[in-house]
Order: sequence, then structure tokens, then C-alpha cells
Amino acid sequence: MMTPAALVRRAAPVLACIGLLAVWQVASLALKNDSFPTALEAIRAIPDILGDRESLINILASLRRMAIGFGIAVLLSIPLGLLMGRSRAVTAFFNPLLMVIYPVPKAALMPIIMLWLGVGDVTKTLVIFLGVSLPVIYHSFEGAKAVEEKMLWSGAAMGLSPLQRLVRIVLPAALPEILTGCRTGLVLALITMITSEMIARQSGAGNILFNALDMGQYDTVFAMIIIVGAMGICLDAIFERIRARLVRWSEPQFDMPLSFS
Repeated sequence: MMTPAALVRRAAPVLACIGLLAVWQVASLALKNDSFPTALEAIRAIPDILGDRESLINILASLRRMAIGFGIAVLLSIPLGLLMGRSRAVTAFFNPLLMVIYPVPKAALMPIIMLWLGVGDVTKTLVIFLGVSLPVIYHSFEGAKAVEEKMLWSGAAMGLSPLQRLVRIVLPAALPEILTGCRTGLVLALITMITSEMIARQSGAGNILFNALDMGQYDTVFAMIIIVGAMGICLDAIFERIRARLVRWSEPQFDMPLSFS
């Protein structure tokens, strides 16, 4: 049987969402602005979007681009971050390049990338890749750097090659930090996905949002914001479940109460 504390903990996210919608509803009724529909009007527009075949195709196309950009970024960034964390030469080579790219808003690169690659899927996927790769590299780097030297010495004493030490010692030890970077990257993938589709408007969830804005369909605009937010919550919840299974050994345990006696 679930305890009251566990029940409150599980219900907290739902209560927070209900509270946010209530504040939105009250603020909209108070302001009485045509461009700021009530929460109920926005929620009523959601079934129309999700029931429209073309809108669903656009949203699925967005998710496909996001999955490809995120997947490629993770596959390339984790090895690079681990190598940077364990090799000063690799760090010295890549660190200046990353410091130049990191502060540049990825949306600012869109016009240049569009000139080179056009306005198709490749451009949007590349922007998502750039947005995801930097936090994953950084957290992989920090995770690899924190691995204790004596573990690597033990591996070397057992006859493991540098590559085997990287895969069998550094990677598992750095996994909690790597997954933290991947979680941050997942959020950034969603943000850059919408941003890229708002600039290169051909298809996708961002295209639906801005088309509705152009036509003054503000309830659809806010409904799309709710849908994008729900996508973010669902993706984060799925990732958190996977992360918890992979690094359960590193999670702190609070079952034992503190005692000061």
C-alpha cells in the first residue's frame, strides 16, 4: 500500500501542472487580450491538432529529425569527451574549438548552414546535432577526468590495453555523468528542433506553430506550446527511467534515517 508521502510525491508533478494552468486561466481572464487565449481554449484546440493527419505527420517528422540528430551527437560526443578527459593532447586540440562554438547560439548558425545545405532535413538535423553534442562532450569529459588513477593502474597491471581501459573502466565509471549530459542534450534537442523549424519553415511542429501565429490562430499557437511541453515531459520521463536502470548503483539511498545520537 502506498504511503501518504509517496502519494504526495507521485501527485506533485500533476498538481504543479494544474496550478500552472489555473494561473494561466486567471491571468488570461484578467488581461482580456485576444492574443492571449485562456488555458481552456488552448486545451480545447489540442484534439483538432492531434486529429489532423497532416499535423501528425509534421510532428512525427520533427521527432524523427530530433532522434537522428540526438543519436548521432551521442555516438560521436561520448568517445570524444572520454578521450578529452584522459588525454591532455586531445583536450589541447579540441578545447579551443569547442570554446569558440559553445557560446554561439545555434539558431544564429542556421542562415549560414541553410546557404550551404539548403532548408531540408540535413540542415535541421545538423543544428540539433550541434545543440546536443556540446553538453554531452562536457559531461563525458568531466566524468572521465574524475576516474581514479589507481583503477587505471590496476587495469594496466592486469594487461588491459589503453582502449580496453577506456571501454571497460573509464566508460562505466563516467556513465552517471555522461547520462546527465545526455539528459541536458535531450532538452536542447527539443529546443533546437523547434527553433530550426521556425527559421527553415517547411514542415514540423515549429512550422505548425508559426503558421498559426501568422494566421492569428492564437489558441492553436498555445495548444502547440502545450503539445511541445508534453513531448518534453514524456521524453524526459522515458529517459529518466532508462537512466535509473543503467546507473542504479550510483544513486544515493535515503532509506536509512539520520541519527545524531
